[in-house]
Amino acid sequence: MAFLFQKFQEAVKVLAKSPMFARDPRHIQFEADMNRLFLYTSYNRLGRDAEEADADEIIDMANKAPLADQQKQVQENIHSQIKTFCTSMNEILLPHCLTNNNDDVSIQNTPLSTNGAPHRSGLSFAIGRTTVPANSPAVLKTRPLNPTKVSQSLKDRLGYTLDIRPSQIPHKDAGNGLFIDGEAGIGAVIAIYPGVIYSPAYYRYIPGYPRVNVQNPYLITRYDGLVINAQPWGAGGESREVWAGLGVPEARRNLREEKGSDRFWKMLSKPVEGPQPGSIANDVLERRNPLALAHFANHPAKDTEPNVMVCPYDFPLTERDMRPYIPNVLFGRKKYVKMRRFGSFWFKSGRSSDESGSDCTVLKTIVLVATRALCNEEVLLNYRLSNSKSRPEWYTPVDEEEDRRRWS
Repeated sequence: MAFLFQKFQEAVKVLAKSPMFARDPRHIQFEADMNRLFLYTSYNRLGRDAEEADADEIIDMANKAPLADQQKQVQENIHSQIKTFCTSMNEILLPHCLTNNNDDVSIQNTPLSTNGAPHRSGLSFAIGRTTVPANSPAVLKTRPLNPTKVSQSLKDRLGYTLDIRPSQIPHKDAGNGLFIDGEAGIGAVIAIYPGVIYSPAYYRYIPGYPRVNVQNPYLITRYDGLVINAQPWGAGGESREVWAGLGVPEARRNLREEKGSDRFWKMLSKPVEGPQPGSIANDVLERRNPLALAHFANHPAKDTEPNVMVCPYDFPLTERDMRPYIPNVLFGRKKYVKMRRFGSFWFKSGRSSDESGSDCTVLKTIVLVATRALCNEEVLLNYRLSNSKSRPEWYTPVDEEEDRRRWS
């Protein structure tokens, strides 16, 4: 297996320099990333019984298969892993799923939660929300296990879980970091990026707009322009509940302190001070999700390689049994507004997804995929910050050229 891993690593290096990636820089980087994800996740799906011929076939496909085919295979590979994760969570939390004799006896003997009303998070109290929407869906009864117990039970099944503790990065601003507790192979889904998903049509609703990242380090952007704000999710919660993305109140800023560029953006698209009624779906989510911590992964220190990479994942909403474990909600009344990008600007193009039927059956989110085998260590993600703006003191580029292409 180690020999096959080495073979895949060499293929990644060769394909990254392939002349087939010869269009605009941003698309070049997207194709290169998808190519790597195709190799990593396909390698993971081979399993321990993989043979050299299988590895050769995957490498050959990576050289020849169109981008669309590789994207489809990556989605299938990721979904297969997410499905295994969701099955494990159901076994831990739902009593009717405990069907084999090897299940944890302490879990089997835990009584069910009897609260039939939608559970409110402590955050909803903090921001003053005192009522539950009348159209809130019913919350399925689960075993009232604390997050630590759920996390340990997941490790018993998958071989790993996640933990948040002080980062090992030697910098005063490192703060807490994300750590894997256990072992995971290359191509494994390590974490899911939680929070509220904003399409370009709703950027102005992101708290703090237009300078959204000034007081919020928990934002991430997909190649298709979707932004996920993980700040409202925090470190999760204590139960399964109706979650509408209610988050930390936005700090009011003095308009006199705004720069000219901020005023320019506000003239183009006036920011909205807060969520509008019905703008975020009320979905039942499992807040004790041990993998919904991707936003705590730190950027690696100088001369240190990242060990995970970002992977776009389009979760099919038809998988209703899995939905509580996908820690995201969509801003914008469950529809994606089609937008077209011109430079730094986005303009509406065509009909919304609920009118045309496209995209409305998936929830577009992000997962972190292991780029090598991981074992009881800190999870490190290349942030790829734009080189067109000033960067934090702690940021050292992993690959300056990749940063440039990503944000070109």
